[in-house]
Amino acid sequence: MTAHSASAARTRARTGGPKSDGPKIVEHVMGWTLVVVIAMLVTQIGLL
Repeated sequence: MTAHSASAARTRARTGGPKSDGPKIVEHVMGWTLVVVIAMLVTQIGLL
């Protein structure tokens, strides 16, 4: 690895992806809420 690529790897800009230090319970609850909402929508439309 060259000096330029090493410094570029350290200063890489964040792209807005998931952070590793956030509260996991919030992600878990929001994920299950989305699953329930989609299930309700599917049953109301009559696709199931």
